[in-house]
Amino acid sequence: MIAVLLVGLLLIAAAVALFARALVAPRLRAADTLSKIGRYGFSTVAESETAPVGLRGFLDPAALGIGRMFTDRLKLLDEERLRKQLLTAGMYHTPPRTIIGYSLLCAVGFPTIWIAFAIAVGLKPALAIILMVFIAAAGWLTPGFVVQRRAEARLYRVDRAMPELIDLLVVTVEAGLSIAGAIQLAGERMRGPLGEELRIVIREQQMGLTPVQALENMVGRCPTPAVESFVRAMMQGQALGFSVGQILRTLAVEMRKRRRASAEQQAQKAPIKMLFPLIFMIFPAMFVVLLGPALVSVFHALKG
Repeated sequence: MIAVLLVGLLLIAAAVALFARALVAPRLRAADTLSKIGRYGFSTVAESETAPVGLRGFLDPAALGIGRMFTDRLKLLDEERLRKQLLTAGMYHTPPRTIIGYSLLCAVGFPTIWIAFAIAVGLKPALAIILMVFIAAAGWLTPGFVVQRRAEARLYRVDRAMPELIDLLVVTVEAGLSIAGAIQLAGERMRGPLGEELRIVIREQQMGLTPVQALENMVGRCPTPAVESFVRAMMQGQALGFSVGQILRTLAVEMRKRRRASAEQQAQKAPIKMLFPLIFMIFPAMFVVLLGPALVSVFHALKG
């Protein structure tokens, strides 16, 4: 009976997936046509993202179609907020509605797997239904949580790489390059999230934006204290005519002081973070090792 039920659930899941695939087939053909533009030298694939393959290549279009269908009818999505979060996470070519589609798929798929497991182990129906509600809520929140964690990790890497960027800009600007040329050279040399952001800044300048406008857009994608301080210093230097090299040198010193203060703050938090594993994991083992023989001796003495 259980095997028949599991096979039925798998067939239902396959039918839902094929139905979603059929819904988004026209959009897939349009996306394939647009992707051919890259053959003529106008590639739109970001360096941080490659074309999805395998299971993701099947799920991404399905999630996009489901997300479009539900958001158009139910207005479940604040696209602007989620788009900013995706840009911060470096997911430049992932539409916000794809995340909503994944949320809906997880909100349906996780409870389905849980029901199959609950039937297999023989849980009580009331308990299985209550846990299914929590699992469905967790499935709905999981894609957004993954995007948020990826954005936070990327912002942390950008913040840590900013002093190296400013040192490189100081050397190149004092060697005679303009700030635009220095940023272009830094974008070619640097790797990681900060290098990707600099290359976007360079492309925006090539499209006609001024260096200050391109850097302001960078702040919108990476709203960290280090990036904001850097852009503010550049704007002040451009507006007031100060020496950019001296401003950058002062900013590098300030950022290193900020990094040291952040490291000291993390070090001060370490005892508090160590307190809970110390109390609940280490102290019980120490008490067993130290007091165990003494308690056995006391027990035998009282018994005698």
